[in-house]
Amino acid sequence: MIISQVVARGMIERKEGGAIVNISSVASVIGLTDHTTYCISKAGVDELTRVMALELGSQKIRVNAVQPVTTMTPMAKKAWSDPKKRAGMLAKIPLGRFNELIDVANVVVYLLSDQATMIHGVLSPVDGGFLAI
Repeated sequence: MIISQVVARGMIERKEGGAIVNISSVASVIGLTDHTTYCISKAGVDELTRVMALELGSQKIRVNAVQPVTTMTPMAKKAWSDPKKRAGMLAKIPLGRFNELIDVANVVVYLLSDQATMIHGVLSPVDGGFLAI
């Protein structure tokens, strides 16, 4: 939130507009056992994105968020190394795999690009169909 606010202030001062992409999670819209704090913090990121979109649109600043499913960061690789735990989560993802970092980065780059000039206030799942179930 603080970083987005600082970036937005700079964009407003320069009067050039721009784009901000917040990183949320599918956990913001679906409860996950033993993830209470994580789920509510990501729901907060979603609402921050919506409010910033409303407040900053008039300044020509687009604000969106991505909602990845499990992404294979070094921490996630360790957390999902148990084959039984991994299989249970993968069974909920129709594409049958977790995100690689590039999967999320590609969506962020697109949302920041001039190709996405009318995408604003969107929460974009990057989830292999997880939320479709």
